[in-house]
Amino acid sequence: MTIPDMRQPAALLAHMRHTLAFYAPRVKDPNGGCFQFFKDDGTIYDRRTRHLVSSTRFVFNHALAWRWFGGSADDVAHALRFVNEAHAQPQGGYAWVLDWNDGQARVTDGTNHCYGLAFVLLANSHAAEAGVPGAREGIAAAFELMEHRFWEPTHGLYADEATADWQVGSYRGQNANMHACEAMLAAHAATGDARYLDRALTLATSIAQRQAALADGLVWEHYRSDWTPDWDYNRDDKTNIFRPWGFQTGHLTEWAKLLLMLERRLGASAPDWLVHTARHFFDTAMRHGWDATHGGLVYGFAPSDSWSPPSASTQSSPRGGHVGLGSGPAPDMEVCDADKYFWVQAESLAAAAWLAVRTGDDVYWQW
Repeated sequence: MTIPDMRQPAALLAHMRHTLAFYAPRVKDPNGGCFQFFKDDGTIYDRRTRHLVSSTRFVFNHALAWRWFGGSADDVAHALRFVNEAHAQPQGGYAWVLDWNDGQARVTDGTNHCYGLAFVLLANSHAAEAGVPGAREGIAAAFELMEHRFWEPTHGLYADEATADWQVGSYRGQNANMHACEAMLAAHAATGDARYLDRALTLATSIAQRQAALADGLVWEHYRSDWTPDWDYNRDDKTNIFRPWGFQTGHLTEWAKLLLMLERRLGASAPDWLVHTARHFFDTAMRHGWDATHGGLVYGFAPSDSWSPPSASTQSSPRGGHVGLGSGPAPDMEVCDADKYFWVQAESLAAAAWLAVRTGDDVYWQW
């Protein structure tokens, strides 16, 4: 089999067209939104379940297709309409999971997740760039909802989840904040409003600097309500799809990509730590997450039992300076989840390309 050269734009565009060719004839539900569950032969095996993350990501995907290949933005508008009319709830949130049948939505999980709201913001941002009516207003509305319900100014981060009637839980996580940072960058690209770029920098600083200082310079996933690390959360559920235990290979490389995107958008005002931390996250993920036998990146790795977490006294302010990458010897790491996920490989491919362009170091092109 000939492996395409993914450094060539033609190869990337061909791969995008190949992916679109699978979904385009069958993804659109004429009753609303997009089907989300397909077998390899294209058969839809669940026509009714609609997850907020997938519903919003179809907006993003259709917007990218419009951007690269032109044509009508009707599919973008169709997907966004479903988010706004089916997932949106009277109390101001967005249902996490729906049972969609004959044009009627029944909420099967009404939990409000900041992770989900970040994707609502991302969807509106890309839809706005495609010229979808109402999307620009949707950006502001999603941001204000996140601000009102989840923002914790003392910590410079968002809380994670709330019940359908907005009772915020005690769990705190980096994942929602990482995707919020991604969404803020997209919102700034769509609107030019500086508050979104400022919020992206605050989130990046809080997670990639202050919180990372509590985990030897890496990104731990789980925290208590005071944002101290919870080292044991889901320790016995390492394959949890949204809240896995351990350091997540793909999240480290995804943060590397986001830090470089943030640096480019900030321009001359970008702090020096962004590129240094991006390299550190990526290089560490490759060192501990690469499967030298079979290739590809594993899902997660974790310190050996002999590791002692750094003291919480290393915390700094949300907008503080560079905090360093650990004060002692790096801990020994062990793979805690050897499974391979497509998104981990995809995020890492993108991060490698960003690093190669930014640093001029050919080693990243080799990755």
